[in-house]
Amino acid sequence: MEAPAVGLHERLYTPTKLASVYDALVKEGHSPSDALKGIGLRPEDVHSPDTRISLSQLMTAYRNAIRLSADPHIAYRIGETIHISAYGMYGYAILCSPDFRTAVDVTIRYHVLATPLASVGLTEKDGLATWIFEPNAHTVDDSPLYRFVMEKQMGVHISVMRDIMGTAFVPEAIHLTYAKATDFGINPGDVGCEVRFSQTANRMIFKSEWLDSKAVLGNRTTFSHMVDMCNNLLADLTVRAGVAGQIREILLRDIANPPSFEAVARRLGTNERSLRRALEKQGLSFRALRDELRGRLALEYLRGTALTNDDIAVALGFSDAAAFRRAFQRWTNKTPSEIRNEQPRAK
Repeated sequence: MEAPAVGLHERLYTPTKLASVYDALVKEGHSPSDALKGIGLRPEDVHSPDTRISLSQLMTAYRNAIRLSADPHIAYRIGETIHISAYGMYGYAILCSPDFRTAVDVTIRYHVLATPLASVGLTEKDGLATWIFEPNAHTVDDSPLYRFVMEKQMGVHISVMRDIMGTAFVPEAIHLTYAKATDFGINPGDVGCEVRFSQTANRMIFKSEWLDSKAVLGNRTTFSHMVDMCNNLLADLTVRAGVAGQIREILLRDIANPPSFEAVARRLGTNERSLRRALEKQGLSFRALRDELRGRLALEYLRGTALTNDDIAVALGFSDAAAFRRAFQRWTNKTPSEIRNEQPRAK
């Protein structure tokens, strides 16, 4: 099942990640009202199982932490307070996976259930496994927010990997695309490995042998049931995500020859004006949704196949490889060659 495209302002997620930021700020001595400024929640809403938040609200919580906290390592340290139990059925599916490679697959496949502000993927080469992360497009123009999302994600990932693999887990290296900053950042002493800046991708590198370790809590019967529940949660999220999910499904049927906005509106039984308004409520546009799909597929082709740029251009509906390269660079600020040449290394 394809993960749905979720609008920026749709309140679809439990407040677990927002609560971790709120708790850290209140513990630091900040008032609940300051910690929740601009979010539109009351203190009693933060830990309520009935509360649902949007990605936009979570981003505002992160900005509040950047503005208020005196801890120079706040982002990573909030991340490491989040354990696998915070993810409900999704987390339990990871925990009871029969082996760690399956746990990785589940993590990626159902990542949209985890209030994600970054994409995740994993590669293996020469005895090293590499998590690759990329904060979403809404953070690109806000450097502190981009860094906060990335550093908190590193903290979450290390915490969860220690939950399933044991407390001895330590990465070989962490790579970050941005330059080292002076306001906040990851403390190498917290992660137990070297942290490198101004790298080609956001990565967490570790030895592949960790993936071959025995899953002590794995259970095939329970795992199968949890996967069914995750599929149900994903289906529910797709429905609740509104028209974006429906449009995404239509576009994916033939991304090389995508229908026009007018044709999509007809297929959905509405008019262009109404459909445009519905997308705007989700913080999306038809072009942005189409480009997101093309960009994601391009990354999959570049990282996972030997297709040439000409082949990828045809598959994605571009007139030629040059047009594809220009679009790809606009989407990612990287060239296709840079993606192909990325090599996971750790010393």
